[in-house]
Amino acid sequence: MNIRSFLPSLGALALVASLSSCAMTNKGQARLYEKATDEAPYDAVVVPGVPFEGGQWQDIMKMRVHWAVKLYERGLTRNIIFSGSAVYTPYVEATIMGLYAEQLGVPREHILLETRAEHSTENLFNSYMMARDRGMKRIALASDPFQSWMLRGLAKRMERQLGADIDMLPVVFKDLFSASLSTPAIDPTPAYVQEFVSLPERENFFKRFLGTSGNNLDWDRARADAARNGDRVELMD
Repeated sequence: MNIRSFLPSLGALALVASLSSCAMTNKGQARLYEKATDEAPYDAVVVPGVPFEGGQWQDIMKMRVHWAVKLYERGLTRNIIFSGSAVYTPYVEATIMGLYAEQLGVPREHILLETRAEHSTENLFNSYMMARDRGMKRIALASDPFQSWMLRGLAKRMERQLGADIDMLPVVFKDLFSASLSTPAIDPTPAYVQEFVSLPERENFFKRFLGTSGNNLDWDRARADAARNGDRVELMD
C-alpha cells in the first residue's frame, strides 16, 4: 500500500503523530536515527505490541512492524524482539507481529517473541531481560516517538540499576511513509488464546495503572542477575 492509499485510514496513527510532535520533533527523530546508523548494528530492537482486532492489523501495529523490518533490512539490527501478550483481544500481540514480519521477509531465526508483557513498561523491561539472557548487549526501542518519549525514564533507570545499554530509535515518519507499506496475508490462528479474558475484566483501573507505571517489574531479580553477570549496578534509585 502506498502512502496515498494509507493516509485515509490513519485515524489512530494521526493521533500518535500529533502526540509525537509534542514529545519529540522530526529533527529529534532524525538525529536519533543518525546516531543509530553510526553505532549500528544493535543486537536487537524491541517493538511493543498493539491489540489485533477485527482479523487485521491496525495502523499503529503496521507502522511499528514496518519500521522494525526496515531497520533489519538496513542492517541496523541483527534481531527483532516483538513484545506483547493477549491483553485486550484473544490474540498474542507479539506472535501476530512476528507473523507479519516473517511475511515481510525477516527470517524466523531473527525474530524473538516476548509474550508476557501487558503494559509498555513490561514490553521494554521483559524484552531486555530476554535479550540479556541470550547474550545480547546493545538494545534499542523501535516504536513511535510518543511511546519512546514516555519510556525514556525507564530506560535510564535500567541503565543505572541493571547496566542496560538501551537507545531510542523512534519511527521517522517521513522516512517510513516514503515507501510502500504492504499488508501481507497471515494465518492468525497460532496467536489465538482459548478461554481469553481481557485485562480490564481481570484487573480494576487502579491495578492497571500500577502496571502501566511499572509496578509489576521484578527489579530484585533483574539486579541480582546483573550483579551475577558482573554488570555495574545501583541497588537503589
